[in-house]
Amino acid sequence: MDIERNIVELETRINRVAERANRSPDEITIVAVSKGVDTTAIKKALEAGISNIGENRVKEARGKVEELSSLGLRPTWHMVGHLQTNKVKTAVELFDIIHSIDSLRLAQVLSRSTERTIPVLVEVNVSAEETKNGFSASEVSKAVEVIARLPGLEIKGLMTVAPTVMTLRRFALYFGGLGS
Repeated sequence: MDIERNIVELETRINRVAERANRSPDEITIVAVSKGVDTTAIKKALEAGISNIGENRVKEARGKVEELSSLGLRPTWHMVGHLQTNKVKTAVELFDIIHSIDSLRLAQVLSRSTERTIPVLVEVNVSAEETKNGFSASEVSKAVEVIARLPGLEIKGLMTVAPTVMTLRRFALYFGGLGS
């Protein structure tokens, strides 16, 4: 696996897509998800220019954060998986941004557990799949209103995992053309 080459190829694709969409590539953040990847590979990605690392498990993240910090490496850490309320205190210590606010209860526990303002993404289950977490499309507006009033949380956007058959265009139409 050639991490550096893969990153260059990804950046090239992002540049092309951004140009076609009349957007700046600087508006796009690459988050390299490190699930099941050791710190040697993460270190290579950081050396190749990646500055955002996503992890989906708090326990796995702890060891990686500690090891990389001991080497003087401090990427921006993203919690990208389901966050259990009993792991919130540890998550607040480890992660810079939480991508998976999937319930009001989780948002409330997170709000009470942080002394800093933590950026969050509200998870939306656009496909209404029982195996996925998140607010339904009909619940998300109200949930965002409630979460936005909680101290210590700053909503940065929405997060979803669409089914493979749902295209980006259908996703945008589903939400009435979100984005600028």
